[in-house]
Amino acid sequence: MNSRALPSSRWADVPAEYERAPPGTAHWLRRLRALVRKELLQILRDRSNLGVAVVLPLLLIIIIGYALSQEVTRVRVVLVMDDSSPAAREAVAGLQLSRYFSIVPRESMREAEQLMLTHGADAVVRVQEDFSRQLAAGNAPLQVLVQSADANRARIIQGYLQGALTQRAAGDASTAGSVIVQRRQWFNESNSSTQSLAAGLLMLVVTLIGTLLTALVMAREWERGTLEPLLVTPVRVPELLLAKLLPYFAIGLLGLALCLGSVRFVFGVPLRGSLAVLLLASALYLLTALGLGLSISSGVRNQFIASQLALLTSFMPSLMLSGFLFDLRSVPLAVRIISHLLPATYYVDVLRTLFLAGNVWPVILKNCAALTVTAGLLLTLAARITRKRLE
Repeated sequence: MNSRALPSSRWADVPAEYERAPPGTAHWLRRLRALVRKELLQILRDRSNLGVAVVLPLLLIIIIGYALSQEVTRVRVVLVMDDSSPAAREAVAGLQLSRYFSIVPRESMREAEQLMLTHGADAVVRVQEDFSRQLAAGNAPLQVLVQSADANRARIIQGYLQGALTQRAAGDASTAGSVIVQRRQWFNESNSSTQSLAAGLLMLVVTLIGTLLTALVMAREWERGTLEPLLVTPVRVPELLLAKLLPYFAIGLLGLALCLGSVRFVFGVPLRGSLAVLLLASALYLLTALGLGLSISSGVRNQFIASQLALLTSFMPSLMLSGFLFDLRSVPLAVRIISHLLPATYYVDVLRTLFLAGNVWPVILKNCAALTVTAGLLLTLAARITRKRLE
């Protein structure tokens, strides 16, 4: 294949050092520098890459950090007081003082049931007529009805109601033999789901940048016809892959830095562990994502197909099966086995440990070892798939 016969536009992004560099191993740095320079020029010309690396992480931080929450607030509770005695009002006083409830008083259960049917209420608390008499006898039940169309939300609301209705009785030390419950949240004192979600948000950003961008890089060159000139030069496959990897590794670190700063200073998530360990674990996971993206890009010559494969094999499984949104201990065994095949599972575990617990070395070393092995396997797979051929 004669390079002079190629259109000049195909050589626009290919530095002349490719032909001048001798084929010996002593000159691989010169060839690598030329390849990296070409990739950097291509990235700067295609502003969409920088958009994915900078704008998309910020959008994910805003959307997930502020909009996605596992907390239940502003619960609409219908309060039906068939007994208006002081004892009855004292029993439900915890509802009035809680910031989680919005109390809607009604005169009868018929009105309360109508609100439940029309989705105007999430729960009903009813104080029956003989509440005072039963309380004097030592047994005074409260009727609680919860809208259970959303089972998870219903369980949370039921827990909130139970805590609010029993809080005053549990903390009443004036009664002989009473027990005062002192509760404390470990690792997440504010009991905020934003802190655990914000830590896992780093995983999503690194996955998206590392896999999606590199999945498109080789396919884009095949579509534009700029890869053929490289294949007839002395450039070797490891040099080609390394030149593709280094610029996107730097872009991934840039997106990671943006997310890390936002998580720490915008959402106030504490970093109790070592920053150096966090960066090391992130670099290992970024190499894993880059290896997967390069494997896809080397085997597929169409950008659309490569992008779909990247989303199906990395982003969606990482979002649903890594423990980012759902507790893996409550899923079926088959799903747990699949989740432990995903590198994102180990990275999320490291992030939550470092952010919320600190340097728990048995957890950190185990997960970092898994990330190291996975990164090595995927980068090796990318090297084996990539061949210097034109067919």
